[in-house]
Amino acid sequence: MAAGSTIDALGQFELHPVLGQIGEALRFSQSPLFMLIAIVAVLAFLYLGMRPAAVVPGRLQAAAELGYDFIHNMATETIGKEGTAFFPFVFAIFFFILAGNYLGLIPYCFTFTSHIAVTASLAILVFLVSILASFKYQGVKFFTHFMPEGAPVFLAPLLIPIEILSFLSRPVSLSIRLFANMMAGHVLLEVFAGFTLMLAGLGAFGSVLAVAPVVINVALTALELLVGVLQAYVFAILTCIYLREAVAH
Repeated sequence: MAAGSTIDALGQFELHPVLGQIGEALRFSQSPLFMLIAIVAVLAFLYLGMRPAAVVPGRLQAAAELGYDFIHNMATETIGKEGTAFFPFVFAIFFFILAGNYLGLIPYCFTFTSHIAVTASLAILVFLVSILASFKYQGVKFFTHFMPEGAPVFLAPLLIPIEILSFLSRPVSLSIRLFANMMAGHVLLEVFAGFTLMLAGLGAFGSVLAVAPVVINVALTALELLVGVLQAYVFAILTCIYLREAVAH
């Protein structure tokens, strides 16, 4: 928000206790609160969408079926026949991130996907699931990933550490990509909203100039709607790719 002549673009990401004294005692901030809201919103969407079970679906049912089919096809086409087993996991990841991204665009709401702690937790979860899947489907052959096939044995001391670092970088890149995109978008929205308030306070001429940042913010909001679903898709498709590598040597 604009405070005097300054714009506090990062203040929106600060965590503070909610729900009064209960929140103070439990250190319950707005981040887990909106995670719960996101979960409830997704479950309500799926329940209300699929409840009619009509042969000719309405808009809500069509949207729920489209989301189901989209993620199911992504999982099975990317992972393979084993994708059906991982479909619920990928589905939950996609809609949880999507709900978090879009909730942040509603006034007075909080974008929990703009916190690195949240995105890193999701990325580590995906990383651990892919490792467990690797041991389940490949066993000890999983470790052969770290020595490229056909490479000279004398290069093993160089290649193995490089491959291990590359493998361990997956959750880092996965978490930073989502966090950075969501944070950057909301910072820009806050900055141009602050410009609007600052210019509007300069009188009639300032109010005319304030139209420009308003138009930019409208365009940024449309872009954030696109980025919100795109980042959820990228996170989900990379999850599928990692699981594909886990189930197919």
